[in-house]
Amino acid sequence: MESLPEKNEEYGTKEYWDRRYTVESEDFSFDWFKSYRDVADIMRELIPDKSSKILMLGCGNSTLSQDMYDDGYKNIVNIDYSGILIEKMRHKHGQTAPEMEWHEMDIRDLKFETDSFDVAIDKGTMDAMMTAKADVWDPPEDVVRNCNREVDEVLRVLRPGGIFIYLTFGQPHFRRRYLDRPNTTLEIRKLGEAFHYYLYIVRT
Repeated sequence: MESLPEKNEEYGTKEYWDRRYTVESEDFSFDWFKSYRDVADIMRELIPDKSSKILMLGCGNSTLSQDMYDDGYKNIVNIDYSGILIEKMRHKHGQTAPEMEWHEMDIRDLKFETDSFDVAIDKGTMDAMMTAKADVWDPPEDVVRNCNREVDEVLRVLRPGGIFIYLTFGQPHFRRRYLDRPNTTLEIRKLGEAFHYYLYIVRT
């Protein structure tokens, strides 16, 4: 892919994503980790009420939102800090998923009211903030700060009884520090066989 970065650290920059989404076709899609088909049963279990208001964090051009919409989850709000991407997705899905919303927004500074959502989903977005070249056992202060800001904001906008679902390849000893918060419960599920993914489920 011509749009792949020269260095992994670029995954954590807005400039890289703007550049990538500028050259990628509106019809192109890319899914990090699992597709919705792989996790649909789990999502239906975790989100039994299909009228739940769902926040998709760092939506990118993944098919996840459209697939969930087609499965009956109509109340999805998608955010990404690339305005170029958001305009493309708004145009692409305007006819096929008219109820969905698309907003240019940084996951570390959500512009929504407190207690606005029932569910928040992150499929690899936090991982992009962890691509700085550093010791994974001792991440740089800016990585820790950015990841904590995302979780702080997510917990703020979730309603009491809400749920934060985070899908990643990151193992618990690298991710728990950001997700294990007071007044919440954290469940971790390991998915896959030869190569494992992890589903972190934070309930408020």
